[in-house]
Amino acid sequence: MYERLDEMGLDFCVLYPSLGLVAGHFEDAEVRRATSRALNTYCAEIWGEHRDRIAPVATIPMHTPQEAIEELDYAVNVLKMRAVLMPSYVKRPIPAAARQHPQAAGYAFWLDTFGIDSAYDYDPVWARCQELKVVPSFHSHGEGWGSRTSISNYVYNHVGHFASSADAVCKSLFLGGVTRRFPKLRFSFLEGGVGWARSLFADLIGHWEKRNIKALSNYDPANINQELLTELSRRYGGKVLGGRENVKGREVSGMRPGDPSDDFERCAISSKDDFREIFLKPFFFGCEADDPITASAFDTRRNPLSARLNAIYGSDIGHFDVPDMSEVTAEAFEAVEHGAMTEEDFRDFVFVNPIKFWTAVNPDFFKGTVVEAAVTKYLDSPPAG
Repeated sequence: MYERLDEMGLDFCVLYPSLGLVAGHFEDAEVRRATSRALNTYCAEIWGEHRDRIAPVATIPMHTPQEAIEELDYAVNVLKMRAVLMPSYVKRPIPAAARQHPQAAGYAFWLDTFGIDSAYDYDPVWARCQELKVVPSFHSHGEGWGSRTSISNYVYNHVGHFASSADAVCKSLFLGGVTRRFPKLRFSFLEGGVGWARSLFADLIGHWEKRNIKALSNYDPANINQELLTELSRRYGGKVLGGRENVKGREVSGMRPGDPSDDFERCAISSKDDFREIFLKPFFFGCEADDPITASAFDTRRNPLSARLNAIYGSDIGHFDVPDMSEVTAEAFEAVEHGAMTEEDFRDFVFVNPIKFWTAVNPDFFKGTVVEAAVTKYLDSPPAG
């Protein structure tokens, strides 16, 4: 691979391990941690002499903050790795269901996505990432949960499954206030494209506009004039109510009177512009070469806040659907040839956005690599805008 990078059109690559997708999800703690450590040691040794053009990635198990921090320390301080991969979630068992139905224990679980409603406080993990100068990347299967449980059709389960797991952890980190508490840190979500992120971005803004703490008063049942509602019901209810006066408005909103719940409290959002700092800036989205939706990341006419989302090129050259690795980067450039992207968009996709991501907490990430001079030139004098 090192010898063929020029043929692939790649100057430098961050190489994620396919086995990293499963190592971090083993349920047995000893197996999970031993497998992750072995895989990391293997990757560090195999690519150790090729780091001027290939950066190996360490797999970080996340079942507990302690095991994550211990593997982070080993990967960075001992193995000298600069990039890490984390699972998008941890399957937590539901003890009561397992006790009552042991045969179904493997199907009774909830997803811990490290932000809201987590079994642990993962802030020490994010703090340690920042101290070690590594930025988390997330990648996990979404097959086998939600609606993706077909027993007969692979495509049914496969379509959109990476996006669904990325959506789960991204939304959790955002609503959990992680990007507010760690403004210097960056997070990437691999292989799901950017379509889901674009939709999530718009949905979060829309929900904040309708369900921010001030807007919640519109749904507070304490504000319902019960007497007027009863009178209107009597006047216009007709046959539906049959003269009854048992109409109640306080069950409609799902809120307790005078006790609104601010779902955006941890984000500390005061205006829509805050989304630029706590969503657009910290989140990066890995997109495959043949994904036609990637160009939408740069569509400032249609994206909320006239935004450009941080799409980054993820070649996936080891995939089953890539028969010729030398054609992948050229395929990505077809978006420019077809008019879907400008050359500026493409430069951001394959060069600028990756630099922003990898150097956010580690300005020396590209030191000693073949692209060091180009990266330094960009960081010293980035283009306006």
